[in-house]
Amino acid sequence: MDFDAAFDILLKHEGGFSNHSADPGGATRYGVTEAVAREVGYKGDMRELPLDLAKRIYKDKYWDSVKAEQLPPTCRYAVFDAAVNSGPGQSIKWLQRAVGATDDGILGPQTLKFVNAANPDSLRMRILSQRLRFMTKLDAFQTFGRGWTNRIASLMEQ
Repeated sequence: MDFDAAFDILLKHEGGFSNHSADPGGATRYGVTEAVAREVGYKGDMRELPLDLAKRIYKDKYWDSVKAEQLPPTCRYAVFDAAVNSGPGQSIKWLQRAVGATDDGILGPQTLKFVNAANPDSLRMRILSQRLRFMTKLDAFQTFGRGWTNRIASLMEQ
């Protein structure tokens, strides 16, 4: 899977504009939070965030930061999607735990060695298991848990 394909799948989960009062991310468009949009210099209304800017943000801040192109194709989207929801560092920790590497949140040569030695299909499932366990412990699980678990379930089915 390449970034363009991953981005297309991501948009099906993230949708358009949202500003749920229980969402700590606040106003979002295409899943990009207002804080992240402002961090990259966007000054407009979040309802008007351009799709091409959202795509650049996802590529730079999430796809590239988890070195998705260096991961087995069957695991790339799971790690990328987790980075989008919980941050690149947390996503890398789940990957590291799934392969038995030190979970420091840094995707270096040792982690990549473990990743490349793992069965990619079972690795993807172990990553998703780590993510699901984490999500169930969050306070926001009561509000957003159904959506999160359905999203992870769809990743398990791919």
